[in-house]
Amino acid sequence: MIEQKIVKVGMADLNVISESGLIRTTGLGSCVGVTLYDPSLKVAGMAHVMLPSSDIAREGQLNIAKYADTAIPELLARLLAMGASKSRLVAKIAGGSQMFAFAGKSDTMRIGPRNTESCKAKLLELGIPLLAEDSGGNYGRTIELECSTGVLFIRSVQMGAKEL
Repeated sequence: MIEQKIVKVGMADLNVISESGLIRTTGLGSCVGVTLYDPSLKVAGMAHVMLPSSDIAREGQLNIAKYADTAIPELLARLLAMGASKSRLVAKIAGGSQMFAFAGKSDTMRIGPRNTESCKAKLLELGIPLLAEDSGGNYGRTIELECSTGVLFIRSVQMGAKEL
């Protein structure tokens, strides 16, 4: 049995991996897991985005991995530093659930959908194509990206497993 390298990404965290192994994050409810992958160089990155915009940040030292508008550019920068080519990078996302039902239609309570929209907008702005997504719903997800293939594995208790 070959032991595979696993890089873990926590909540409001991001990381990169190269050549082989898995990069994984758990507990994606309203949060969005964003993956960037260079299929030629076989390098990948993942961010566990909690909130749509750093404009609402109140913490003293900004956690850039926490927000869609800061995490994705940082992920891009780290992959470029590893030799990835922006023109080859592709993205896949998962998460962005609406975990709780609310009586009103207030936009502030739509954290999951807003996170998804913000991640897509930032990818579009950066010119990185979104190849696949598994977002929305009202259930949590765990995702893993296989670095040698670029396959994104998604698991949830309610919906089982799938690959993107």
